[in-house]
Amino acid sequence: MNENELFFKTIQTGNIEALKAQLNRNPDLVNTKDARGFTPLIFASYFDKVEVVKTLVEHQVTIDATDTQGNTALIGVAFKGNTSLADVLIKHGAHVNAKNNNGVTPLIFATMYNQVGMVDLLLKHKADKRLKDNEGKIALNYAEEKGFKGILELLH
Repeated sequence: MNENELFFKTIQTGNIEALKAQLNRNPDLVNTKDARGFTPLIFASYFDKVEVVKTLVEHQVTIDATDTQGNTALIGVAFKGNTSLADVLIKHGAHVNAKNNNGVTPLIFATMYNQVGMVDLLLKHKADKRLKDNEGKIALNYAEEKGFKGILELLH
């Protein structure tokens, strides 16, 4: 296992002390990518590792770095609904209106997956509900199509 693979394994296990030791030995690991194009921040966010995310932020991670599909960590967190993790990302500068390669924003993803708490959080942090994805749809269109009443109330 090479250093990069070991770093991502450490992120997955959530071992903060080992993570810090690896970053102290090689600070460049903080913004590396794995074989699938995931950054450490995206990877940690996917596994809901809030403490790992906080550690990466302390080590100057690029908060809006993207994977091969153009997803940022916040875009990836939005569909899962982890508002505490999203809040950490936003407070450290994550762009709430970032778009992936399909033009999907965190707000659109949160809407598509009926994540009411996430939609509320994003709107409170000035997410633009008028942004369109590559299909020309806004978050409201997805909420209407799927009949998500709680999200419809927030978006109106």
